[in-house]
Amino acid sequence: METKINVIIFGSSGMIGQGVLRECLASNDVASILVVNRRSYNLTHPKLKEIIYEDLFDLYALSKCVAGYDTCFFCVGVTSAGLSEEEYSKMTYKLTTKIAEMLLTINIDFRFCYISGAGTDISERGRTMWARVKGKTENALLALPFKKAYMFRPGFIQPMHGIKSRTRLYNVLYLFFKPLYFILKHFKSFVTTTETLGKAMILAVTTNYEKNILESSDINALVKNHEQNN
Repeated sequence: METKINVIIFGSSGMIGQGVLRECLASNDVASILVVNRRSYNLTHPKLKEIIYEDLFDLYALSKCVAGYDTCFFCVGVTSAGLSEEEYSKMTYKLTTKIAEMLLTINIDFRFCYISGAGTDISERGRTMWARVKGKTENALLALPFKKAYMFRPGFIQPMHGIKSRTRLYNVLYLFFKPLYFILKHFKSFVTTTETLGKAMILAVTTNYEKNILESSDINALVKNHEQNN
């Protein structure tokens, strides 16, 4: 294992971000956590600091607050439903790469973990708009000189420990699928949980995981293998 990491989490109020934050708070490998949100998460913890930041495209002030951190867990995401490609690209590709580039001006040894999605199109030429944009974002992040960059591509994510999505429709769907999860969980190539995803992000960084792109099967295997060997 490497030394303890100091983590910045963008999007900790979303379903995935909540899971990642929970695992960071519980992990002995995480020394400190900075969460950057548009609204307060209303949580206190000895190793947690929160910054409320309304406009993530205006990074000048934020750049003054991130010194001393070495790892970013980027969990910000918007649904493509109802958005044009230009609008979705702004909130996905432009926002993510702008923050990534800012972090590299602070610390060239940053590790960056990005929540992408199953079916992402790294050719950037497919028919599905969101997959093209996610692919363009992945390609841009992997081209930046991070110490390590990891693209996480979960499929179905089962929320655990009372975590809920901020999107009402998603909560209805998760409520519907919850009784079926004992069947779904066996489909390791597509299904994971908020707990497993959070643990995998920490493990990828602290173990210097060899793959840059992790599908659901990789996410699940990384955590399972670690737990079996420790």
